[in-house]
Parts: sequence; C-alpha cells; structure tokens
Amino acid sequence: MRINRLRLCNFRQHIDTRIDFDTGITGIIGPNGSGKSTILEAIAWALYGNPAARGTRDSIRSYRAAARASVKVELEFELGGHRYLVTRGLTTAELYLDGAPVPIATSITGVTDVLRRRLGMSHDEFFNTYFTGQKELSVMAAMGPAERAQFLSRVLGYERLRTAQGLVRERRKTIVAEASGLRSAMTDPEVVNRALAEAERHVAEAGERAARSASRRSAARAALDALAPRWEALQRERDALQALAAELRVVESERIAAERDGTRIDRGLEEAARARDEIERLSAELVPFAALQAELRELEKSCNEDRRRQTLADTERSLGEELARLRDRLGKIETAPALEAEAAAALVQARTELEQAQAQFETAQTEWVRDRQEAETKRQALLDQLRDVNHQREQIVELGESGTCPICARPLGTHFRTVLEVLDTQIDTITVDGKYYRARIEQLEAIPPQVQSCDERRRALFETVGKLERRMAKVQAAVIELNTLTQDVEAKQQRAAALAKELASISVQYDAARHAEVRRLVQRLEPMAAQVSKLTVQLERAAELTAERDRVRATLEQIQARTAELSARRDALAFSEQSFASMRESYETAAAELRSSELGAVSADAELTSARAALEAADQARAELSRNEAQLGVLVADRRLHEELDRAFTDLRTDLNQALRPELSDLASRYIRELTDGRYSEIELDDQYNIIVLEDAIPKPVISGGEEDLANLVLRLAISEMIAERAGQAFSLLILDEVFGSLDEARRHNVVDLLRRLQDRFEQVILITHIESVREGLDRVVTVRYDEESGTSRVETESGAGEPLDVQAGAAD
Repeated sequence: MRINRLRLCNFRQHIDTRIDFDTGITGIIGPNGSGKSTILEAIAWALYGNPAARGTRDSIRSYRAAARASVKVELEFELGGHRYLVTRGLTTAELYLDGAPVPIATSITGVTDVLRRRLGMSHDEFFNTYFTGQKELSVMAAMGPAERAQFLSRVLGYERLRTAQGLVRERRKTIVAEASGLRSAMTDPEVVNRALAEAERHVAEAGERAARSASRRSAARAALDALAPRWEALQRERDALQALAAELRVVESERIAAERDGTRIDRGLEEAARARDEIERLSAELVPFAALQAELRELEKSCNEDRRRQTLADTERSLGEELARLRDRLGKIETAPALEAEAAAALVQARTELEQAQAQFETAQTEWVRDRQEAETKRQALLDQLRDVNHQREQIVELGESGTCPICARPLGTHFRTVLEVLDTQIDTITVDGKYYRARIEQLEAIPPQVQSCDERRRALFETVGKLERRMAKVQAAVIELNTLTQDVEAKQQRAAALAKELASISVQYDAARHAEVRRLVQRLEPMAAQVSKLTVQLERAAELTAERDRVRATLEQIQARTAELSARRDALAFSEQSFASMRESYETAAAELRSSELGAVSADAELTSARAALEAADQARAELSRNEAQLGVLVADRRLHEELDRAFTDLRTDLNQALRPELSDLASRYIRELTDGRYSEIELDDQYNIIVLEDAIPKPVISGGEEDLANLVLRLAISEMIAERAGQAFSLLILDEVFGSLDEARRHNVVDLLRRLQDRFEQVILITHIESVREGLDRVVTVRYDEESGTSRVETESGAGEPLDVQAGAAD
C-alpha cells in the first residue's frame, strides 16, 4: 500500500489542508498540539470511518468551520496495482477506482466494507501492521509473561484460533446437551417392543370377536326377514279392520247428527205456528203505534228549541251584567292617557335633577378623596425625607470634624458645625410640614358637610324617581287596560245584539204534559212491536225449515245404506286378534335379537379399531425410537468430531506459539544488526517473552533505556512484517509516531539510516515527531504548526534539505 495524497476540510483544527506524499521517508514535524496526529487520524477515518476517530462523530467538525461548511477527508492511495480515491464526510462516503467517474461504493458502510476486503485487514490489524507509536514500543515491557504471549497472539491473529476453539467447545456443549435431552426423552426399547406385541395380540383377539359378532348378526337378520312377510300381511288386515270400524263410527255419528237436526227442525216448525197466532193477537193493539211515534218526534224537536231559547236568555242576561261592569271600569280609567303625559313629564324632570345631583356628589367626593390622598402622599414623602436627613446627620456626627462628607466627599473640618446646623434646620422644617399634613389628614378623615348634603339630596331624588316610575307603570297599565276594555265592550255589544236577534227568531209552542203522555204510550207499545218483529222472523223461517226437513230425511236414508255396506265388509274379513298377538311376539323377539347382534358387532368393530390404533401407535413409537437412536448416533459422532477439533486447535495454538518466538527473534535480529552496524548481533525472546539483546553473541545482562527503545522498535517492526505476510499484503508502508523516545542523537540518525537502507521493504515511510534534528536525513518534511490567531493548523511541505516545496494553509484565504 502507498499513500499518494491526503486532503482535510474542516477536520478538527485543519480547515483546508492538502498533503502530497511520495516514496522514501517523509517526516511530519511540529510541536505537540500542532495537529500532527490529526493527520494520521484522518487517514484512519477515511479508511475505516467513525471507529477509527477519537471521541464522538460531532467532535470531528472544526469549531472554526462556517455554519454550512461540510467535513470531508479525501485519501488517494495505491494497493495491488490499483489506485483508490476515498472521500468521506460525516454522513456520506464514496470510493472511486482507477480514476473512474462513477464510484464503486456510495454509502458509509459500503465504502468501509469494500476497503476492509481490499486491504484484507480489520481496523486493529491495520494499525498493528502499518502504524507504530511510542506507546506500542514499550507496551510489552509493562506486561507479565502470560500477558505478553496473549498480546503477541492477539496482534498476530492467533486469538482467532482461540475464538474458533471457543465456538467448537460451545457447539460440543450444545451437542452433549442435545444428546442428554434426547436420551432422557427416549422410551425404553423393551417397553416399546412389549407394547407392540401386546397391541398385535389385541388386534387378533378383536378380529375374532368381530367375526363372531358379524355371523350372529347375519343369522338374526335372516330370521327377521323370514317373519317379515307374514307380519306385514297381518298388519295390513288389522289396519283394514280398524279403518272399517273407524268409518262405521263416523257413519254412526253422522246418523245421530241427522236425527238431532230433524228434531230441531220439527221444534222450529211448531214455534212458527205459535208465532202466527201471537202476531194476529198483537196486531190489533199496535194500530196507533206509528202515529204516536211521529207525534213523539215532533214533540222532541219542540222541547229542544224551548231549551235553546232558555239558554240564550240566560246568556243574554249574563252578557248584560258583564257590559255594565265593563262600562263602570271604563268610566274610572278614561283619564289614563292624560295622566300618562303628566307622569312622563314629571319623571323626566326628576331624572334630570337626579343626574345633576349625582354629578355634584361625585365631584365633591372626588375632590375630598384627592385632597386626602395628596395629604397622605406628601406626609409619606416628608417621613422618608426626615429619615434620610436623620441618617445623614448621624453619619456626620459619627465621622466628626476629621471625617469626609458623605455627600460631597470633601473633608468636614470647620464646616462640621455648619453642616449640622443646615441638617437641623431641614429637620425642623420637615417636622413642621409633617405636623401640618397630619392635621390635614385627620381633618379629611370625616366626610365633609358639602359631600353629605349632596349625598342626602341624591338619595331623596332617587326615592322620588322610584315613586314616579312606579306611578308611571300604573298609568301605562291603565292605558293598556283602557284599550283592551274598549275592544272588549264593542265585542260584547255585538254579541248581545246577535243574541237578541236569535231569541226573536224562536217562535215554537211546547206542551210538556202532552210530551210526557205520548212518551208513556210509546214506551208501553214498544215491547209489543219488538215481539211482533221477532215472531215475524220466526214465521219467515217456516219455509226454510220445511225444505231442510226434507234434506235431513234423505240423508238418513243414505246413512242407513252406508252402514249396512260397511257392516257386510267387516264381517267378510277373517282376522284373529290371537294370531296377531302371537306373530307380534315372534317378530319383536327376532328384532330384539337383531338389535343385540348389531350392538355386539358395533362394539367388536370399535374394539378392533381401538386395537389397530394402539398397534399403529406402537409402530410409530418403534419408528420414533429408531429415528432417535439414529439421531443419537449422529450426535455422538458429531461430539467426537468436535472433541477432536478441540484437541487439534489446542495442538495448533501450541505449535504456533512455539514457532512464534524463533520467527520473531530472527526478524528482529536482522533489523537490529542493520540498525547498529552489527554491534548487536541478535535479539532473543525467552520462554517468558522477555527481550534479550546479544552483543557479539553474548546476552547483555542490563540494557540502557535507549537500547530498550531500540529493541522494542525492531521487535515492533518484526511483528508488523509478520502480520503483513499473514494478511497477504506487501509491507510497503510504515508509519512511525513519536518512536524516537529516549534515543540519543546518534541513535535517531541510525534509525533514519536503517529505514533508508530498508527501502527495498519499506517503499514509503512516514515519521511523525516533534524533534527537529532528524529533518536532514529525511526525503521530504511536512511542517505542522498551530496558528493561535486563527485557531487552525497550518502545513508546509519542504524537501529534506529545507527547500520549501508547497505550503498548505489550515484556513481558506
């Protein structure tokens, strides 16, 4: 991997920074806090997103950025013969391949996933491979032996084997649990086989019983079928006999009804003969009945007219009395309109006087209240002023002649007495004025006579207006009543004239005695007339009864003939009730036997069905047992496989850890020999993963701080190379962040020379440091400084000799 270009826009303190990288050694130099590490953070953020950034996503945005300015990092790099350009913002990301105009990924997660696959490393693996910082150099020195082994396993990816082994062990536990559960749920094979044999025996027995029941049912059915024809014939003969008997009973009932009708008709004809004689006797007495009924109707009309005349006379008398009363009332209220005008004028004048009195009262009351409030306000102001003057006098007395005046801030001196006299004069004046206003307030506490006089006059006028308003209401009511009475009198006068005219039109003569006599005669003759009407109806039915008598006699003759015919047919039937009873008993016995045999067959069939269901369940249990045994065999084999995998992972981790120390020692030894010009020939890692430096093949018992930093550096380079080889990536990029630590000047230059000699393996090296003295050994220098005035980082690119190549400002011009 090789980085070509990096641009930061509003990323932390970098407002607009662009850096072009090349092969060789590039140094990023600047004081602490200038923004050097932010450049490396931007590279990691462009590749892996927010997990590679410090703090939260919101903290990435520069506080110096404009309101709508966006955060963006552009990183161009080469990998595997291809050129990539990644552009990442807070909410967007795009990845371009080989300068194509269309991105190959356009989302945050999409870009991160593609880059992770192309790099072949996770975020942690990438930093453990290409990045090396001062903290990482001494991290193993602070660890114990077990922690060192775990650290190396983790950075080299061996912990994946531990994770895989953990998954295998978890799966083995699951398999063991499944097998245990399967065994506990499995039925004993002996129980299953015994249940299967028992079910087969029950099926055989139930089949035999079902066959016997079917044979018995067939015999019972044959016996019943043999008796059925004779039984059905007897039933038909008995039904015919019963039908003839029923028909004879019906004919007999018809005969009785016909004879009863004949008796009724004879009796009706006798009553008609007696009615004819009675009508002849009553007709002589009913000769004057029609004339009396006509006379009674005329007398009823005369009576009704006489009653109407009396009612109209009573109404005319009452109406006259009512008119007299209304005329008397009209005489009393006929002056109401004149009184209304007089009362209205008096009420208007009284209301005007009341309004004037009210205005005078409110004016007088307002002046009184205003004077009292003004006196209270001035007295309160004098009290406040007196308190302030007393306070000033007390201050001056306390300060004395040598004090400073609190008002004018000048020394009192000889003016002390003069100031006191002025203050005493003010106190006396304020006291006199206060006494005046206090007396004034006391004087104004009582209501003034003028206000009381206005109030009394206002109250008197209010009562006068009330009386006039009540009188006005009475007069107005009288005016309304006058109009109503006038209309009422006119209406009643018209009604009286109409009554007089109606009475004059009634000229009927009514005789009450004759009316009573005629009513009595009519009432005596009415029962006779009613009886004649009733007897007439009976007499009119005589012809109908004669014809009906002839029909009844003919019906009786037909009934007698039908009875003789039915009796002959009944006598012709040869039916024996004893034979019928005997046959019924035989048939019912056979039917009972058939029902019993059918119930037995149903019970036997049900038992057979149950036995077959039990046999099927036993077969299913046997099949389920076979399946469970097969599944248990699979689980046992799977458990053995996972146990073998567990042992294999353990052996593999042991072999890798055993080969780890020699391989690391070889790589680190090659680096330290080149770095120290062969002074230190070898670096070894003992079984506790302690670093042992060999000088001329002899272990050094004690090493200095610089030697320890040097040993940690070459060991870190060896670890990075191993990770890169295992990831299948060429180890062409190396980024060192503040790795010089406690190295002296010579060691620093040796590190730079070593990196230059190792350019066949490290094509591009980026050094980040605050030490200026290493500048001369670098191919390119990127100087970073923090501008306090603008609050941004500024970047300048130079050649190793100090010649400026490019200048990038942290803020836009």
